[in-house]
Amino acid sequence: MNQISIKRLLREPLLHFMVLGAVLFAGYAYLEPDAEAGSSHEIALTLEELAQLRTIYESQWRRSPTPEEFSAMVENRVRQEVLYREALAMGLDRNDEIVKRRMAQKMQFIAEDLAAAQEPTTEELRAWYAENSDKFAMPKRLSFRHLYFSPDIRGAKAHDDAVRSLAELDGQAVDSQLAETLGDRFMYQAYYADQTSISLAKEFGPQFAVAVEALTPGSWQGPIESGFGWHLVYVDSLVPGRVPAFEEVEREVKTAWLGVQKEVAWRKAYEEMRARYTLRIPVPVDGAAVAENKAVPAGAEPPAQGKGAPL
Repeated sequence: MNQISIKRLLREPLLHFMVLGAVLFAGYAYLEPDAEAGSSHEIALTLEELAQLRTIYESQWRRSPTPEEFSAMVENRVRQEVLYREALAMGLDRNDEIVKRRMAQKMQFIAEDLAAAQEPTTEELRAWYAENSDKFAMPKRLSFRHLYFSPDIRGAKAHDDAVRSLAELDGQAVDSQLAETLGDRFMYQAYYADQTSISLAKEFGPQFAVAVEALTPGSWQGPIESGFGWHLVYVDSLVPGRVPAFEEVEREVKTAWLGVQKEVAWRKAYEEMRARYTLRIPVPVDGAAVAENKAVPAGAEPPAQGKGAPL
């Protein structure tokens, strides 16, 4: 087996599950060799567990626990273990949807944690970024001020008043006293800095955002309609959108890469586990259930009448 094949094998999620299972089994056999000989009523806490209890307390209360407090923590840990074992002995874990859901989540967490343990090289991250750079694109940003003309105050004249005001502002400085006398009081801001099309759309509506992004900086323009009324807009600055260099977003790229690896590892591990199982679903003899619900898992075999149908 060549070196490339070995590396590929070491990345297989199913192999990770097998190795982890073997480690857990060996650890259990080593720590509790007499589990089948009646030691299920013995609770043995390790030094690591005791140290963890102390660490949890110190991180929460910013001080070490007193002997009485530490004893109470230990007893609480014992109480949890006692109730857990008694519940298992009574079979309370069987057919319990909450327990099933939690165990299923833990299986997923194991697969994801194994994927996260694989530290990517800079070359791997660069290659992945080259194929997914659009996900990190920085949007266009602009800063602008506006004059608001309210239909609630001016009625149908709001638009025409805005047009006349625009003519008056022609050739005037953006901070002229004239600009301060025009328009109506706006319920939010008169000046918006460093805005994206998404933030503008949330504040004023999508049509307003599109119109403002098309403006040329340096002059009063409009009128532009929003969900509030009519606006004259002066764009101070506009920073074009761009795709950042890898070095600018390397940390974010690594986080995104790990997220993808977790998802892929979990999906592949589950598919390999699922392939070992056959599902049987009971159906009526006349097949009515199949006729009413045609949505069945992919790869399902035709149902056997009166028997469980393998899927």
